[in-house]
Amino acid sequence: MATTTSEKTVTGERADLLESLGNARFFLRLTARGLDDEQAATRSTASELCVGGLIKHVTAMERQWARFIVEGTSAMPAGDDPGAYEAHAAGFRMLPGETLAALLEAYEEVAKRTDELVRTLPDLDAGHELPPAPWFQPGARWSARRALQHIVAETAQHAGHADIIRETLDGSKSMG
Repeated sequence: MATTTSEKTVTGERADLLESLGNARFFLRLTARGLDDEQAATRSTASELCVGGLIKHVTAMERQWARFIVEGTSAMPAGDDPGAYEAHAAGFRMLPGETLAALLEAYEEVAKRTDELVRTLPDLDAGHELPPAPWFQPGARWSARRALQHIVAETAQHAGHADIIRETLDGSKSMG
């Protein structure tokens, strides 16, 4: 599989990463088709999740992990910062004044930057130590490849969540 841009054709692993990211993003965005802002903000299941909030969360996480690939640990919030926990929780909700259109636009911009990073990063093996946090093993390091795989996995997981929420909202399905 090869992916072409005006500047560079990527093949192999990079093309595979771009294709996997593209597929997961497609299904996440597909869940939002035809929703208005109120529907996108609706919690339709027992969870706190909504379609718009999931898009907002995935955008923030993709941005953060792409920054980690380039900048290292400083791109990540401190694991012991209570404010980081609240910001993380708010990242799953559509807040007053937020629109689905704006969330999708922000997601598209982040996706473009991440795709360009995949195309141009000199070394997928380059990595950084993860910040201290209860959810990371002490001293663990992730390569750029591992962080990109995490973006793919998280996007795919949340696309599934969004699909369930959407089906509960109005019976529409993105998958299956």
